[in-house]
Amino acid sequence: MAELDTSAKGGHGKGKKKGPTKQSTRIDLTPMVDLAFLLVTFFMLTTTFSKPQVMDIVMPVKDKEQQEEQQINQTELRQSEAMTILIGGGDTLVYYFGLDTAKLTTLPEFKPLNKGAYESVRKAITDKQLFLDNDDDSKTKKENLFVVIKPMDKSSYQNLVDVLDMMNFTEVKKYAIVDVAESDLSIYNNRKK
Repeated sequence: MAELDTSAKGGHGKGKKKGPTKQSTRIDLTPMVDLAFLLVTFFMLTTTFSKPQVMDIVMPVKDKEQQEEQQINQTELRQSEAMTILIGGGDTLVYYFGLDTAKLTTLPEFKPLNKGAYESVRKAITDKQLFLDNDDDSKTKKENLFVVIKPMDKSSYQNLVDVLDMMNFTEVKKYAIVDVAESDLSIYNNRKK
């Protein structure tokens, strides 16, 4: 049993009159300790731990019949409406529009701390969307921009998530995550660094 002793232990010197002795007050701390443990237990059991945030990505099942059907039913896409983003290793991001690889843009520091790189990609996407909206052709609209995202083997998962977040932020409706082809590897390896 836990107790708190509050007795006054003062010494009585010579020549002083002795008075009645004080009874010590004893406070039992057991109920307070029990209450503290009950509160700790209650709050531990009723709090929720932070849940990890997960982004759902639905990838199609690779079936031979479906692949043949996809090759037959491939979507026609204009070069003016296409953008390709290559995500390489070492936080490197390369993007270009259509098939014009001469106007290749390389961002060597595509990291969350580098706001300039994020701003550069966002500006390129929004400028292309504005161009499509202001085009004289009635078929081209802002919604027709199609972004092909190609992460390489050495790319980081964080960079892919950042690019997907950029698609949501810039309101790109059509985008796809595609495997890297040999031609993409040669474009990536022959870029100006």
